[in-house]
Amino acid sequence: VQLVESGGGLAQPGGSLRLSCAASGFTFSNTAMSWARQTPGKGLEWVANSDRSSSGAYYADSVKDRFTLCSDNAKNRLFLRMNSLIPEETARNYCAGGCYECAPNYHYGGQGTQFTVTS
Repeated sequence: VQLVESGGGLAQPGGSLRLSCAASGFTFSNTAMSWARQTPGKGLEWVANSDRSSSGAYYADSVKDRFTLCSDNAKNRLFLRMNSLIPEETARNYCAGGCYECAPNYHYGGQGTQFTVTS
């Protein structure tokens, strides 16, 4: 099982980035996928997630209307498009996937990708 995040780097305030998560080793299309971030000095914060059918996407209030979650089931990839970034969102972002209704249930996480918002 692997979840490999990419797409981090530098962005200017007000800028955009797209994060990608490549998944392997489990049934991506049957898995609820999510992004979380860890900012300096803070704990892990949930950002967004999809449900198992990828028919719905849910966002933290702080990113709603700026971030967009999408998935490519054919390529087993999850994306997070982030717009209007602010310096306080400098963070390491983690991709995760899980199915608690499955037997056995499972939850996997990646190593994260770092991005910095700075002028």
